[in-house]
Amino acid sequence: MDSDPRTFLLRLFHAAVDAASAAICVPPNLPPQPPGRTVVVGAGKAAAAMAKAVEDHWQGPLSGLVITRYGHGVPTRGIEIVEAGHPVPDDAGLAAAERMLALVQGLTKDDLVLALISGGGSSLFALPASGITLEDKQTVTRALLKSGAPIAEFNCVRKHLSAVKGGRLALAAQPATVVSLIISDVPGDDPETVASGPTVPDPTTRRQALAILDKYAIAIPPAVKTWLENPASETPKPGHPAFAKGKNCVIARARDALCAAAAAAQSMGLSVIDLGDAIEGEARAVARAHAELARRYQAEKKSCVLISGGETTVTVKGGGRGGRNSEYLLALTLALKGTPGIWAIACDTDGIDGTESNAGAIIGPDTLSRGAAQGVDAEATLARNDAYGFFQSVGDLVETGPTRTNVNDFRAILIRPSY
Repeated sequence: MDSDPRTFLLRLFHAAVDAASAAICVPPNLPPQPPGRTVVVGAGKAAAAMAKAVEDHWQGPLSGLVITRYGHGVPTRGIEIVEAGHPVPDDAGLAAAERMLALVQGLTKDDLVLALISGGGSSLFALPASGITLEDKQTVTRALLKSGAPIAEFNCVRKHLSAVKGGRLALAAQPATVVSLIISDVPGDDPETVASGPTVPDPTTRRQALAILDKYAIAIPPAVKTWLENPASETPKPGHPAFAKGKNCVIARARDALCAAAAAAQSMGLSVIDLGDAIEGEARAVARAHAELARRYQAEKKSCVLISGGETTVTVKGGGRGGRNSEYLLALTLALKGTPGIWAIACDTDGIDGTESNAGAIIGPDTLSRGAAQGVDAEATLARNDAYGFFQSVGDLVETGPTRTNVNDFRAILIRPSY
């Protein structure tokens, strides 16, 4: 393996990201060409790269529109790329969603709607339901982002406030065949949760959405409460005829990324301990558990790497900067207390940790001491949710720019024996 632990950990992260790239996973999963038209739609951080991969390998005519996050676009020929706001929806996403909805209406049974779905689509594909304004959705989104709610609960609410999510896009596309290619960013890889399932029947209910908002004590705008109390807010359920001809294909997932990273580590002679691809929970709590595991494996006097994926959460109580991966690492650093022989990386595979410019960060045995030398109190920065500020001060941010894929978080802890 690389003698430099940081270089080694970065190699694992890049191997994980490459395994989930649209250029790799889209072409083998393209459906047959239909007798009629092909209309490409989609939303998510990977949507533009997926659209390009479709264009590069599709033999017949096609047209369409996909929405991606600002800075995540790529040049395409016939499929229009619109960039919009994430994680809080904006006017650009709303306008594009209206146009996308119009594109899939009026099609025939001979036509194909090819939907390119990836993480981030819930915010980007933003068309509020009847009587709800974009400002209402922004208010609820900001509150949920700070609440620490897991993604399944978050998306249950978003589905029931939307005119296009929770299966409603497929409803609008009838009688065309809808085939969805999905890059999953959610633990468990359930298609109905990725981007809030615009082409997938929704088993959740409006009553559940109301209960989630109540659970996190979120003060909801009056129009949102009125809508969720209206039976019209219910989403189409499994068994609805709109989904009879549809197909939802998960073409890349966290498991693929972890397998690629494991193969890279093993090729360099290291043992790999796979902790799973669906880890959830508060970032700080997960970090403490992983610190304990790392020490346990180190006591066995054998070099190894612990890898994991999934999506932790952060309950925001301070006013600092930083996403869940940076918060995880700062908590891990504090739990390890400078233990010799342990390094770690945690990054979001989309290249953006939360709303900041970094994918994540890297830590080592000297991280706390280097922070102290810069006059930065690690415990105080964690208390105010300012992990970005801490890692910026010590120069340990990992900055890749947008990767144009998204299979959630990647974490690796490198352990060498401490003698």
